Amino acid sequence: MNDSEAPIYEALYGFDRKTTSVLTVSALFSVLLLVPSLNIPLGLRIVGLLLFGGGGLLMAAGALTRKTAFRVDATGILLGGSPVRYRGTTAHVPWQDITAVVLWQQPVPHSVLLWVGVARREGAPPLPGSGQGRIARSIGEALTPVSAELLVASRAVNGWRLDLSRLTTAVEYFAPGVQVVEYTT
Repeated sequence: MNDSEAPIYEALYGFDRKTTSVLTVSALFSVLLLVPSLNIPLGLRIVGLLLFGGGGLLMAAGALTRKTAFRVDATGILLGGSPVRYRGTTAHVPWQDITAVVLWQQPVPHSVLLWVGVARREGAPPLPGSGQGRIARSIGEALTPVSAELLVASRAVNGWRLDLSRLTTAVEYFAPGVQVVEYTT
């Protein structure tokens, strides 16, 4: 296989099922908050519109960016950042620092949130972004089933779709010694 046929895996932020559902609920609540006959106190209307209207607009703007959420190529793995602060929260991890690609789940009320991350070799340079201080690491370990190191090098599959087959194919092609594993507690 030549370079033009290499199985690069790239997932972009967009409108997945969860994003569309949240946007629909946000729009519905925003409209209800604007109905005068419901006699909702002004303060509650303002707070609700900021949360549901503003939050929905922010989520829609993030989906519309179509920025890279996750990418696997010859150079390593790109962990796309938050669409709102993309440049400051995006991290590139070269293959020489990666020991495994790890899929894990975080329990959330009534569901689980899928994450994908990279286990990195000991001594790998710190990744950019937040969550690296002692307090943030302690909180992260208390709220998730994984180590702080893996949490910092992970991205929630939220606002984009993960194609496990294509991800595995790309990892096997670019880094045959790196496995895609599922973390279970």
